[in-house]
Amino acid sequence: MVTGVGIWPATLECGDLLLRPLRYRDRAEWQDLRGRNAEWLRPWEATSPDPDAAPPTYRAMVASLRAQAKAGQALPWVIAVREPRRRQPVIAGQLTVSGITWGAALGASLGYWVDRSRAGRGLAPTAVAMATDHCFQTLGLHRMEINIRPENRPSLRVVEKLGFRDEGLRRRFLHIDGAWADHRTFALTAEEAAGGLLPRWLASRGEPLRT
Repeated sequence: MVTGVGIWPATLECGDLLLRPLRYRDRAEWQDLRGRNAEWLRPWEATSPDPDAAPPTYRAMVASLRAQAKAGQALPWVIAVREPRRRQPVIAGQLTVSGITWGAALGASLGYWVDRSRAGRGLAPTAVAMATDHCFQTLGLHRMEINIRPENRPSLRVVEKLGFRDEGLRRRFLHIDGAWADHRTFALTAEEAAGGLLPRWLASRGEPLRT
């Protein structure tokens, strides 16, 4: 089991899909992608309860995530895809494992988003399966939690496909798009993912395991 310091950096691969660390030099590509997806993501975006708080700059966001990763509290990845005639994998979204707790709990939360133009192609469930398997099998965590707005049907489909348990509604759980919003909590333990989520997910699609 890996514990705390030393869990980062980490890069995971499955065929043409990668989870790799978010970098300062991703700023232009990341901001362009976020700009193109702003309206699509806004209903699900976390916001500050303080109306006068300015959103963090890209550099401040990356610095905060890197500090959390160094402390063993987070895994801040971009979802990247290899494409023909492109030298480097293209950023297609973001996935962050956060709130990592060691000791007796061994748990974490996971959040993600993907480019709207790539939605429905299996990127999100594949990335979530990769990250969850890494947390369970490599880091030795025991529980993964995902909190989703009840209205967010695409994300609800992701956890349904992967077999996360619905643990019920949490009232006014997070500040989203300017207001406190209810969320449904989904969770999975290492015992429930014995053998790995990724092999199970790929088998359901009739695809071989590719690393």
